[in-house]
Amino acid sequence: MDATSTQSGLDRLAMRDVLQTEELEIPEGVTITIKARIITVTGPRGTLTKNVQHVNMDIRLVKAKNAKVTLAVWQGGRKHVACLRTIKSMITNMISGVTKGFRYKMRAVYAHFPINCIIQDDGHAVEIRNFLGEKTVRNVSMLNGVVISESKAQKDELILEGNDIDMVSQSAASIHGVCRVRNKDIRKFLDGIYVSEKGKIVEEE
Repeated sequence: MDATSTQSGLDRLAMRDVLQTEELEIPEGVTITIKARIITVTGPRGTLTKNVQHVNMDIRLVKAKNAKVTLAVWQGGRKHVACLRTIKSMITNMISGVTKGFRYKMRAVYAHFPINCIIQDDGHAVEIRNFLGEKTVRNVSMLNGVVISESKAQKDELILEGNDIDMVSQSAASIHGVCRVRNKDIRKFLDGIYVSEKGKIVEEE
């Protein structure tokens, strides 16, 4: 082994932190259980469960006057330590989901051919017709826990609601994805269904 490779190996070892931690307080009305890095969050709107066994870190539930979740990474590199904030943000989104819920609004944009959106299966699927005048019928099923509806206040607007932000955002992305313009100049053909607003179902106090 030459001197250069030895020095680079020492540099990598030097950059590791002995211990990095993050803490997250649990609000009232929310209960969290952690078992084998499977996180379950229960609140007024329901229950969400996430499996983070693929991330090597200590996740503990501290039951005190102010209950909180502690996350810790031992001897972690830069990318490993970055997972701390990622998992913390994920738990924060889960808490927001079971207390306030997530709402995405999407608008149908067209220049000449009106896009027809038909809600099906009691709000668990949507059928899209007449995109760019095509005869193709596009069907998009909502992911688990997501309900889609037509806005009564705004024309050509769809509303997606759910507790899991991953499911709501991916359902919106699926709708946007099936309405992409192909083989044309997308600077000129701007037709499609786009996310126009993101927010909570229960408004912030």
